[in-house]
Amino acid sequence: MAVPKKRKKPANRSERHPASYDGYGKNRLTILIRERLRNETKEHQTMEWKTEDRHKGQKNFPKRKVSGRVDCMYAIRRLLAVFLAAVMVMASVPFPGRITAWAAELDVYADKIPHGKTGKNLTITFKIQRNFGSETKELYAGFDVSGGEIWDEDEEDRQYGYAFPFEVTKSLPTTENPKSIGKLSGDTKTASLTGRVRRDLTEGYYKVPVAILEEDGNQIGWTDLRVWITKSTGSDSDDEEDENKTYDFVLGEGQSTPDGIYPNVMDFAINLRNNSPANVYNVKASIVPDADKEKFPFEINDVNYDRMFEKIGVDETVELGYSFAIREDAYSGYYPIAMKIFYSNSSTGEELKTFETSFFVRVHNKDKEDEYGEFNEHDRTRARIIIDGFSTFPETIIAGEEFDLVLKIKNASSSITATNLLFSMESEKVSDSAVFTTESGSSSVAVNSLPPGGVTELRYRLLSRPGVDQRSYGITVKAKFDSPEYKNAEEDLSVDIPVNQIARLSTGTFEVMPESITVGGEANVMFGINNTGKVMLYNVTVSFEADSVQAVDSYVGNIKPGETGNVDCMVTGMATTEDEGKVKVLISYEDEAGNIFTEEKEMMLYVTEDMSFMEDVDAGMFEEMPEDEKTGFLADFLGKYQDKLLPVAMAVILVLVIVIAAMVIKQRRAKAELESDEDEEE
Repeated sequence: MAVPKKRKKPANRSERHPASYDGYGKNRLTILIRERLRNETKEHQTMEWKTEDRHKGQKNFPKRKVSGRVDCMYAIRRLLAVFLAAVMVMASVPFPGRITAWAAELDVYADKIPHGKTGKNLTITFKIQRNFGSETKELYAGFDVSGGEIWDEDEEDRQYGYAFPFEVTKSLPTTENPKSIGKLSGDTKTASLTGRVRRDLTEGYYKVPVAILEEDGNQIGWTDLRVWITKSTGSDSDDEEDENKTYDFVLGEGQSTPDGIYPNVMDFAINLRNNSPANVYNVKASIVPDADKEKFPFEINDVNYDRMFEKIGVDETVELGYSFAIREDAYSGYYPIAMKIFYSNSSTGEELKTFETSFFVRVHNKDKEDEYGEFNEHDRTRARIIIDGFSTFPETIIAGEEFDLVLKIKNASSSITATNLLFSMESEKVSDSAVFTTESGSSSVAVNSLPPGGVTELRYRLLSRPGVDQRSYGITVKAKFDSPEYKNAEEDLSVDIPVNQIARLSTGTFEVMPESITVGGEANVMFGINNTGKVMLYNVTVSFEADSVQAVDSYVGNIKPGETGNVDCMVTGMATTEDEGKVKVLISYEDEAGNIFTEEKEMMLYVTEDMSFMEDVDAGMFEEMPEDEKTGFLADFLGKYQDKLLPVAMAVILVLVIVIAAMVIKQRRAKAELESDEDEEE
């Protein structure tokens, strides 16, 4: 057994034993604080007397405000001292509740504070609780006497309870010589340590450090337990001491589980150790047989299975040997074997006491069958699990977006309950990739039970794949559950979830020929409509709208994803253009449900006034006519078209004036710049 590392001695006694008391039940620090307060009171009274005498001897001496300041300081110091005393008194009260160790592998605690007498044996019973891990290993317990305060205590320590309360002898279980307390097979174990209380202690509470160790000496649990010690009287007897002892026995310590194979005889021996703090006498260990094959797998051939021992010393181990024939109808498995141990705590054999315990054996024989015999799924009844309905939020699912799927699961059976239900969701795949994935990554949901006709909801947060086509995709929910006659039944539940794509289109370059027309004229408009989305565009129609053109519609038809529909139509001018020449191009289409969507584009087309009347004038007519006829014809022509020619003539004259003025200004500026350059050169 390795020796644990010694703990460092605390800096002061208040850290070592914060809950220790003197013989009067008062904390030592509280007494010191009260003595300090009494001394300060005397000093304050002495100062007041001296001040009063000085004032009486010197009548004309000006009074100073010394007494007021002293009163203030004294009040503050007194309040602080009283507060500190109250805190220390509350902190020093021992609580008999659960006292745990640090965050180690094991917690060590006691449910109550043991009471002991000086010079007598005191057994401390405590519990060990597992914090983490599940390994079953041999444990040891002992008092931790490695602290420095155990070896350098003085009379003052013993007077005020700052002392280790047990006699440190070879028989005392310590961390250097620990006591085996068996294995921790479950999560909690009860153990005890015994020591003889020192005779030089005063009455009060004492702290006892207890450590739990592994076989290699590694410390895995530690705590400070509290005990209450009183002085022994001459009338105390050993019988009174025995009443405080806890008797305990350990079966199969360090042994493997007994194992037998039918029809061989099973021979084994179980170790019995006296884990009590005292010797036991007239011990009888009795196996309790049972006629039920499910509780006792052996043939009952003997009248009794008792093993007798006259005396078993402290920590002494004896062997209980047995030989059993395995029953033919026993099933394979582990069986708990009950045992009663009768003992006496004195050699006189009076007042036999009973200790009940058990150990396990393993039997290899035939496997256990259920009450329904050989399994046939057609002969068993089971629950019927179905999907009663589902809903999505939002209702319309767009590819690439998240949504909530709520499934209503119903037990359609009228009389069979389903238990231990496990639902696992699987999505349809496209190109080896799931269309729907869960946001959290987990697709399994467990339900404890579902009664006949019962309904429960399964809620999933899903993300749809963005690149899939617009259609419905399947989701399969695999249900695994138990029925009274049918275990691990399975059902595949399916639903189809529609996934929608957003329609997208673009247009090519608008080709307008000619780009300007007169009122009543026509222009040829050509451009392409590209379906850039994942869904087909149905019944695509193009219409042109503007104040200057006549409204016209052009039917394009259906456009598949990735394809282009061409527009080629004639647009007629209806009025002269009064704005920038923009013409609205409205492209409308339908989805699979017949819903109509419209997108708006623009193109440029100018409409001007018709000047075709000028073509009626034939210049050759002037050459064939006589001079006087030409003059008459010109007069007639001007008189006829005067109203139309006058604005045109005025506009031409205005343009000529502006051009001539601009040329003159430009020439003058150039001349001025030339003269300026010549002056600079000179």
